[in-house]
Amino acid sequence: MIADEPERMTRLEMLVTEHEKTIDELSGQIAEQWKVIEGMRRKLDALTDRFLVLEEQTAPDVPVTKPPHY
Repeated sequence: MIADEPERMTRLEMLVTEHEKTIDELSGQIAEQWKVIEGMRRKLDALTDRFLVLEEQTAPDVPVTKPPHY
């Protein structure tokens, strides 16, 4: 059992190294996705503002009148 210890430690160290690499890659991907999401959020906000302005400009003016039963 003692003879296997150095080999076992080497395998564990390699596994930890692979996991650290995977975590770093995933972290980078999350950071990139966050940038994309923020950009899309800004575009959506700008489009929403433009839509509201256009909606206000094209909304017909409804005159205030008394209902017909008065």
